[in-house]
Amino acid sequence: MSETAIYSWGHTKRYNDFSTNFRKLFEGRVQKISVNAGFTCPNRDGTRGRGGCTYCNNKTFQPDYCDINTLLKTQLEEGISFFSRKYTTMRYLAYFQSYTNTYAPVPVLRELYEQALTFPGVLGLVIATRPDCLSSEVLDLLEELSQRYYVMVELGIESIENRTLEKINRGHTWEESAKAIEETAKRSIHNCAHVILGLPGENHADYIRQARVISSLDVENIKLHQLQIHKGTAMAHEYAQFPDRFHPFGVEEYTELVVEYLENLNSQISVERFVSSAPDNMVVAPRWGLKNYEFVAKVEKRLKEKSTWQGRVWEGINQEGI
Repeated sequence: MSETAIYSWGHTKRYNDFSTNFRKLFEGRVQKISVNAGFTCPNRDGTRGRGGCTYCNNKTFQPDYCDINTLLKTQLEEGISFFSRKYTTMRYLAYFQSYTNTYAPVPVLRELYEQALTFPGVLGLVIATRPDCLSSEVLDLLEELSQRYYVMVELGIESIENRTLEKINRGHTWEESAKAIEETAKRSIHNCAHVILGLPGENHADYIRQARVISSLDVENIKLHQLQIHKGTAMAHEYAQFPDRFHPFGVEEYTELVVEYLENLNSQISVERFVSSAPDNMVVAPRWGLKNYEFVAKVEKRLKEKSTWQGRVWEGINQEGI
């Protein structure tokens, strides 16, 4: 395809770019505002385990204003105040990001979600959660809200390999992830699959198979992250003791992997992110010193150099052979 070709997703980028699609959907700029509503996780409180995911340190992505002791209203005020200085016409989505944001009784969830939705300028919700924390009652609530507002459920899938999920103490299975994807799609709730590439014990073939398996499901959006080992986590402790169990990606190696992943990914799936970007002082490995937009530029350049695009390989795959 030529550089100026219009791809099946309706624009000239060689991958189905989430931000471009998002601006079209809302006819203007929309920004997520992270909030911390004080949730925990079932693999922290003993329901499905203790200690949480081995890689998890919420401080790596949580803005300073997201203090558990700060009212939800105040968090939204501070987040919106920051972004509105630059874009006065910006509108917002309340992003329930920290821990498992559907892990509470439905009346509690309804109160929190509606409190956010009634805040001036907020158009909808993005709710980060686990696949095993979407009961039929919770799904009913999300379906109801999605009929009036934009609602996206961001599912922490991380891997399609059960051996990996057990190793990183996720406390749920891939089968539960697949079911959560299908249930949200069936109810017309927007979904996003969050996956990590580079988890210990996985290899190149596993990553490409993951792309193809996810492509066969009703995934609307996807977030790809390279494994980052963060200070203060069980994984950082394991890495210090057994570094041979890990293979932190170099920038060029990960760029090549992302390009191949995209080739094997259904072109209808919108790609929101390629990389994780924790504060440098919290990162053990790999330490790239690269900003998100710089990595995106590398991917776009490599796609062009290879004259390839998202879905090129997937389009020729017999899905029954996955």
